[in-house]
Amino acid sequence: MPHTIKSPVPAGEVRAARADVADRVRTILDDIRESGDEAVRRYSEKFDDWSPESFLLGPEEIERIVSGVPDTVLDDIRFVQRQVRTFAEAQRDTLRDVEIETLPGVHLGHRHIPVAGAGAYVPGGRYPLTASAHMTIVTAKVAGVPRVAACTPPIRGEIPAATVAAMHLAGADEIYLLGGVQAVAALAIGTESIGRVPLIAGPGNAYVAEAKRQLFGEVGIDLFAGPTEILVVADEHADPFVAAVDLLSQAEHGPDSPAVLVTTSEAVGRAVQRHVERLLPTMPTRDYAGPAWRDHGEIVVADSLDEAFRIADSYACEHVEILTQNPRRALDRMRDYGALFLGEGTCVSYGDKVIGTNHVLPTRGAARYTGGLWVGKYLKTVTYQEVTDTASSALLGEVCGRASRVELFEGHARSGDVRSAKYGKGTLPWNDEAGA
Repeated sequence: MPHTIKSPVPAGEVRAARADVADRVRTILDDIRESGDEAVRRYSEKFDDWSPESFLLGPEEIERIVSGVPDTVLDDIRFVQRQVRTFAEAQRDTLRDVEIETLPGVHLGHRHIPVAGAGAYVPGGRYPLTASAHMTIVTAKVAGVPRVAACTPPIRGEIPAATVAAMHLAGADEIYLLGGVQAVAALAIGTESIGRVPLIAGPGNAYVAEAKRQLFGEVGIDLFAGPTEILVVADEHADPFVAAVDLLSQAEHGPDSPAVLVTTSEAVGRAVQRHVERLLPTMPTRDYAGPAWRDHGEIVVADSLDEAFRIADSYACEHVEILTQNPRRALDRMRDYGALFLGEGTCVSYGDKVIGTNHVLPTRGAARYTGGLWVGKYLKTVTYQEVTDTASSALLGEVCGRASRVELFEGHARSGDVRSAKYGKGTLPWNDEAGA
């Protein structure tokens, strides 16, 4: 039987905190629906101490900001965006328009059409998550989205220049210095100065994730991408130091970021715990990583690797890192995860920052039913149909009439009857009865 070396806080405490977040978000959304720009500005002042003349950056201001970013930073941004674009283009190439002929003259097809616009939320707050600009904007542009409106918050009253540069180089059509629930609400609902979009993408803190959840339906969303998560599967061959460092690399995202180790080795589990406790006090981000590990860190010991994979699947975690002797075994044994990172040479941080796969991934168990952000999220797969053969239309009309009457849909049946009568040997007794 598996057993636990370290447990998280009780689930009830987490649920209570989420309920409070939901109530606060609902109040903000209602206020912005009612008051538009005035409410957006009020919340920006309250939460970010930010109230410029316009949240929208103009072309000259963008050029000035980007020109002040060091060349090395710009070069790195371009490098990473090439990786993201290359992979996104390969994904787009797998999506083909389809048309087939199922009966003589019966043509059925589908097309992949980009949404008319997308909102790209690029988190900021304490950390300028520049990489989220690559993931949301580059991917949308590869999909063919004509209008991408991107939002990012100021950081302690300052413009996050590298993030603005990343948004610009990624191809954003509009860049707003605006963050939090107020940014998501402005994009989804629309205000006097910010046009609404059909879809919003991007990660965020618990409040941003909750805003997307509450707005879903009124606007499309990529997925529920809240506080980041990591789960490491390790066998007896894993390096405990590497596992500890990688767990803390994600815990630093915030105090509500789960970090879980599932291992087949009690010795590895104990060693990882010791390394974490030794490394934490020296981390510059320990004020976030510390509470995350204390409240949401777990170490579980499994009896076998297959059991470890089953346990890992039960979490449906955002990032799953496989530190085992044969990491590709996880590809066959696991199904519920946002992204897999196979082997010691592949860390979750690569996916977050540089490797080219998308880092906007499902959290809080959403990996049970969805994958992460990709070009397909920005595309609507829509169908069309055309019948050019009269005999086929007559046949379909005859079957449609019978099938519709089984379901008591007389109006549907009559549409079929008309084709059956016009193109074949069907009759319209209901038309004679009406005296028409």
